[in-house]
Amino acid sequence: METSNGLQLLSQELSKLPGIGQKTATRLAYYLLNQPEQTAETLAGAIVSARKSVRFCRTCQTLTDRETCPICSDSRRDHTQIMVVETPQDLEAYERTGSYKGVYHVLHGVFSPMRGINLSEIRYKELLQRVTEEPVSEVIIATGSSLEGETTAVVINNEMNKRGIRTTRIASGIPVGVDLENTDSMTLSRALEDRRAM
Repeated sequence: METSNGLQLLSQELSKLPGIGQKTATRLAYYLLNQPEQTAETLAGAIVSARKSVRFCRTCQTLTDRETCPICSDSRRDHTQIMVVETPQDLEAYERTGSYKGVYHVLHGVFSPMRGINLSEIRYKELLQRVTEEPVSEVIIATGSSLEGETTAVVINNEMNKRGIRTTRIASGIPVGVDLENTDSMTLSRALEDRRAM
């Protein structure tokens, strides 16, 4: 079936978004075209506005519409404790817990030589600059448990050790409410390694 060029173009652009396949992109395109024109204009305006106003926080590298994000600007936070995360979404996930009172550093990716991602392509240099200029007592490494996340954690840990900065790694293991029989061996091994006194 032939579709209009406008519909095709919209569908193609939507399919470039992460996690959006061609079928979903086409469904979204039809949905948007069936909405009032004002809806499309509001969405387009929000995208353009965010693109123009959102930038990297000059301290932690998260996305913000200010020069320094609200967390880095908060004097009540413990600025000697930095949690290193992969993405701004990871930062938001930890903030939702309400249990962490330090500050963050967002790498915007992980070190992955296999995929051609070098340390210069993530916000690693900015982390090194921070720990050089700021009085940091602990760096908490909260990268994912993927091979790339682990590799990045090792690189950061080695660099912090050279500088005499204490590093810790978030524990990983068995999620709450999951039966052991349904848990993979890697997760079980990690849970055993990361055990703590009760």
